[in-house]
Amino acid sequence: MDPNVVVRFPPSPTGYLHIGGARTAIFNWLFAQKTAGKFILRIEDTDIQRSTEASIQGILESLKWLGITWDEGPYFQSDFIKDHLAAAQKLVETGDAYKCFCTKDDIEGKKLPLNMTASAAT
Repeated sequence: MDPNVVVRFPPSPTGYLHIGGARTAIFNWLFAQKTAGKFILRIEDTDIQRSTEASIQGILESLKWLGITWDEGPYFQSDFIKDHLAAAQKLVETGDAYKCFCTKDDIEGKKLPLNMTASAAT
């Protein structure tokens, strides 16, 4: 196993594995296989309202059906929330980040219409 090649696939368990996700998983897995690298499966389950256990199981079953195996994982992003919060706090404390005090309405008001790109807005 080449320790320099590490790829990962991070599906969000908010529904079925879609064709784009399957394509990405296959490409990453094949690249890891070709280079004797490592393929890591990380479940992006931080969308608590929409993530489901059924979706997680469906994704795992779909990957197995495709013949994709993983060298590490599945890891769950939600298991690392305390680490992420600590890292964010450290960035704020060092002045490398700042807290946003915008309300949800403030943020909604700043969004571009779906048919407008950032370059067209300026």
